[in-house]
Amino acid sequence: MKVQDSLGALADRRFAWYFAARSVSTAGSVMVPVALAFAVLHIDSSAGALAQVLGVRTLTMVVFLLVGGVVADRFSRIVVLQVSHVLTCVTQALAAYLIIGGNATLTQLTVIEGVNGAVSAFTMPAMMGIVPLVVDRSRLQQANALLSFSRSGLSIIGPAVAGVLVVSVGPGWALAVDALTYAVAIVCLARVGLPRRPDGAGAARHSMVRELREGWSEFRRREWLWVVVLVFGLTNAIHSGVIGVLGPLVAASTESIGEAGWGLVLSAEAVGTVLMTLVMLRLRLKRPLRAGMIAICVLAVPMVLLGVAPALVPVAIGFFLAGAAVEVFGVGWSTALHEHVPISVLSRVSSYDALGSFVAIPIGTFLYGWLATSVDTETLMIVSAGVYVVISLSALLSRSVRELGRTVEERAEQPAGEPTEEPTELSRPGVSE
Repeated sequence: MKVQDSLGALADRRFAWYFAARSVSTAGSVMVPVALAFAVLHIDSSAGALAQVLGVRTLTMVVFLLVGGVVADRFSRIVVLQVSHVLTCVTQALAAYLIIGGNATLTQLTVIEGVNGAVSAFTMPAMMGIVPLVVDRSRLQQANALLSFSRSGLSIIGPAVAGVLVVSVGPGWALAVDALTYAVAIVCLARVGLPRRPDGAGAARHSMVRELREGWSEFRRREWLWVVVLVFGLTNAIHSGVIGVLGPLVAASTESIGEAGWGLVLSAEAVGTVLMTLVMLRLRLKRPLRAGMIAICVLAVPMVLLGVAPALVPVAIGFFLAGAAVEVFGVGWSTALHEHVPISVLSRVSSYDALGSFVAIPIGTFLYGWLATSVDTETLMIVSAGVYVVISLSALLSRSVRELGRTVEERAEQPAGEPTEEPTELSRPGVSE
């Protein structure tokens, strides 16, 4: 595949503006995990405090996910994103103001992140449903890889910059940058220009309960979908506990890592993702879920290293490998959803995906916050890594996961300068906005 073919999705003006919006908002968001974690630890240095803030955020997201999926399938997904971005901008600006002024309390940050979690429940289903609307189906893998490239590329410098800000001027400034980027993203989204829904679309709407049942029916009849979601419901609980709760604690207590070092570690993960993205732009995954579930086992490596070798270099190497593995799964999973799930129910199906994948994260977060006070950290991380691998590989027991293929062929290469006929929005079966 030629380089211009790998970047061909950007030739569509709608995708180019959407890509810009996602990239700008991501530039600020990648700093938030580092800034928020150490903002909380500066207020209360206990694992329970960090688990409380992170757990509440995930809990509110889980509660509203199904509603978010219905809303994204009913209304313009661009408008849903814009409203969500406005709310995120306001809440992050408020958190920044409180932290910079030295007036933030644990309760305030918990409430603010709870609101952000609820907002993200509308953001994620909408984002999943937009990509097939703004790019030709033959370029879905490339579009997903480009979005991932932007996210992970920014993640290389974002956590490191956040770490520097935390130790120099304080974590609040990273949150202030995040608020600003969401404001810019709102403007970019206005330029995407999806066509209006047909006039009769509103008359065909059913009750929210019926639409949820339709989404559930589409979700459960695809074995590959619910099997992978079930597996990730368990492994995400482990990952959020080990990396989200124990990771910053180990970093803060280890002289060779520290707060700035933890930002560098997360940046190393992003480097791995970026390099693998370059591969994904040119390599077609014939069995996306088989490759993804095997690759995701590599996430156990940094868990083990944080337990047995908590030093900057080995931990950074572990996160680098994990980043590459996440990219393989992420591109494969997004492409599988976009190719195998009808666009009319895609946001609802993705909300069930997110619900099943994230529902146990608050449990894992709170559980590891408690385990950290009663179990040796090294033992806890090693055991967690082993369980993580076993659960991940169990998905391959399903033939539908192992054998799921692709439904569209890549665009045939054409001589330079030869015009290509692009399908209009109305010519794509099942596509409307």
